[in-house]
Amino acid sequence: MIKNFIEIISVAQKRGPKKVAVAVAQDKEVLLSLNEAYKLGIVNPILIGNKNDIESIAKENNISIKGYEIINVEDKAESCKVAAQLVQRNEASMLMKGFVDTAIILKAVLNKKVNLFDKGSLLSHVGVLSISGYDRLFILSDSAMNIAPSLGEKVNIIKNAIKVANALENEEPKIALICAVEKVNKKMPATIDASELVKMNEKGEINGCIIGGPFALDNAVSINAAKHKGINHPVAGKADILITPNIESGNILNKSMEYFGNAQKAGIIMGAKVPIILTSRASSVESKLNSISLGVLISCIGGK
Repeated sequence: MIKNFIEIISVAQKRGPKKVAVAVAQDKEVLLSLNEAYKLGIVNPILIGNKNDIESIAKENNISIKGYEIINVEDKAESCKVAAQLVQRNEASMLMKGFVDTAIILKAVLNKKVNLFDKGSLLSHVGVLSISGYDRLFILSDSAMNIAPSLGEKVNIIKNAIKVANALENEEPKIALICAVEKVNKKMPATIDASELVKMNEKGEINGCIIGGPFALDNAVSINAAKHKGINHPVAGKADILITPNIESGNILNKSMEYFGNAQKAGIIMGAKVPIILTSRASSVESKLNSISLGVLISCIGGK
């Protein structure tokens, strides 16, 4: 099982390079991260965007883009469309967001003519976090896409997260359904959903994992906290995947780990036919490189 980002990058080097189509590539941090990934042999970038701006940013920051394919498209929506079409034609294995709003690139992905999204699937954001003091990576979902997921949507969120775990060589991830309390409370819908999802896992309706919940965060990740509360479950204190009840809790947890806990992180949109590398504009070059490397691992098993 892959346990840190050093290992993710190492495995990506062995499995790369993969072609990545970068929509609206005229962004300093995006180009810096791609340059690192290119030098490591992880990806071969195809840059779609304003060619003059791309070349200007590269020159100003001493970024060599020699050997990169550049497609000049000045309109941002059209740039996203062209990037998606490259993936559709199997000319790229991954899609990456550049200097463009998430909604614009996702509109290109969801375009029926491009056909990167199947009916019945669900796009969800999957974060991977390396947190000091833990011997494993944490997978967190959903902190960026689905505002208040229904029970059925949570099933798809879980399945997308399992695919990421599989790409990290974790064949049976332990999944904790995070709530505010450990017991089912009729006044707290998230706990009711958690109970139903556990039953679905026990019946084999959600397989390839072990699901536990409802769990508060402490007894999902701390064996001592779980023991102190008398919680005896295979997931208690040992969770690999944390499923949050809504976008607010997921987003706050994700960003608090990054800014308060100095966690290393990566972000991927799952549910399409290929992984979509999507990080915040404020994310570091390191986070973007981590996300590119993670995307390579996922592309080797299929993004959907």
